[in-house]
Amino acid sequence: MLTPLLPGQPMLPNFLIEYIQRSKLARFVPSKFRPLLRNLVSTTYAERVAREQAIFAGQVVVHDLPPIFHYWSNTWLRPQFEALGFSDPDRFFVEYLKRAIADHPDRPVRFASLGAGNCDTEIRVARALVEAGLDRFTLECVDINPAMLERGRSAAREHGLERQVLPIEGDFNAWRPSGRYEAIMANQSLHHVLALENLFGAIESALTDDGRFVVSDMIGRNGHMRWPEAMAIVHEYWRELPPAYRWNVQLRRHEELLEYWDCSKEGFEGIRAQDILPLLIERFDFETFYAYGNLIDPFIDRSFGPHFDADSADDRALIDRIHERDVAEIAAGNIKPTHLIAVLRKRPYEGPMAHLPGITPTSSVRVVP
Repeated sequence: MLTPLLPGQPMLPNFLIEYIQRSKLARFVPSKFRPLLRNLVSTTYAERVAREQAIFAGQVVVHDLPPIFHYWSNTWLRPQFEALGFSDPDRFFVEYLKRAIADHPDRPVRFASLGAGNCDTEIRVARALVEAGLDRFTLECVDINPAMLERGRSAAREHGLERQVLPIEGDFNAWRPSGRYEAIMANQSLHHVLALENLFGAIESALTDDGRFVVSDMIGRNGHMRWPEAMAIVHEYWRELPPAYRWNVQLRRHEELLEYWDCSKEGFEGIRAQDILPLLIERFDFETFYAYGNLIDPFIDRSFGPHFDADSADDRALIDRIHERDVAEIAAGNIKPTHLIAVLRKRPYEGPMAHLPGITPTSSVRVVP
């Protein structure tokens, strides 16, 4: 059922109206919520869903990134990941789902993945578990896009995983779990969620007492934009780029200096990215936490990253310098991380939190006035 936000305004789902009422937006419209409120009333929820489905319906490969990204991640991120007990994001999910299975040796366990898309990551994780002799699980793959789920269903059959990988059509903004889960994973999906409070509440209620919420996501500014303090530093390095490297491959335009571009104008890309970490801190405890990256993002992404040659010593040297500046500025508190790897537990969780020195959940939050 849909309800008008205000007389004469577009229609929105009731759960979003409840969120706005809880936040008292209609009465006070705090400054931190004004961009969100403008987004809500400028486009109907149904229109955004349709755009999101159209964007991803034809994407057979969703998480493809240019070679320079892989140079950066293997050179700089992998050693950090290994210090936390895994080598890459796939092994991160495998490791913690293994632990959930080990916690319950006498019975099958139930997992869910929210915003699973084509189920690519989920199938790789399921294969790794089965190949390790751990097949006592189901992994429900929830997504709003039926075309992507059908690709996932076909791929699961091809790999003999149809008993484990279960694609389920559903909107995670209004997710109502059908039971309890030993682990719920979210791989690069939370930054597409509008009703984060609603979803995190549903996850909390759906997890078993020892359950885990396993997350890899983006936590920078809404719409994946830079905050001003980060953009100023990005521009320092942008001025070093050859003119050809300043061509935005996705938007088909030259950017003499990197421009602000709000990816959340259509669909849900980065719609509330900056709220993810504060809301996780508010509701859960952390078993594992690693936040990283910021300045490096536009140099290795799909828009400008394809220009960089991972075999070029000059290009690699620039990427190395930007990464080192990232680390230094984050450590000094001058900028905040834009990426997150985390395992969360229901409260009270009394175990240790694995993290790298100086990088904690609270220190990684960018305060918005």
